[in-house]
Amino acid sequence: MSNKIFKSIFTIASVVLLITASSCDPSKKYAEDEKSAISSYLLDNSSLKFELKPSGLYFLEVAAGTGLQAEVHDTAYVIYKGMFLSGTSFDTNVGKDTLIFPVNEGWMIPGFDESITYMKVGGKAHVLIPSNLAYGPTGYYMIGGYTPLLYDIELARLVKTAAK
Repeated sequence: MSNKIFKSIFTIASVVLLITASSCDPSKKYAEDEKSAISSYLLDNSSLKFELKPSGLYFLEVAAGTGLQAEVHDTAYVIYKGMFLSGTSFDTNVGKDTLIFPVNEGWMIPGFDESITYMKVGGKAHVLIPSNLAYGPTGYYMIGGYTPLLYDIELARLVKTAAK
């Protein structure tokens, strides 16, 4: 009889554990951790007056450009430095060839592409890109999921798309 009681208790405990585990969504914790990290960064750097765009991108114009305005399909020539919120650099082309890509055609992460559309040639910007506009919940190589990114961007040159 005690064996039946043990099996019943074990079965009930297993069901409770399974229901509890399936109801927990660890991604919610990561998303909350990201929001907290962004809030802390903004608080710690309150002198930086980022403009929050409707997409969730934080854009700060460091130097206004005086050249052409970037538009979708133009070819952008960009100098950039990518960093984590800690300030640690993960990628840069400073001192190297410019990064060349068509604006807002999906070649870059969405937040980077969007940033270029707010710039004119000669302009410099500091942007904070939440993970939903970067590498999302899965990440990319050394960039973990739910990782917000910082970029210093300079739009060095722009080739306008020929009118069709």
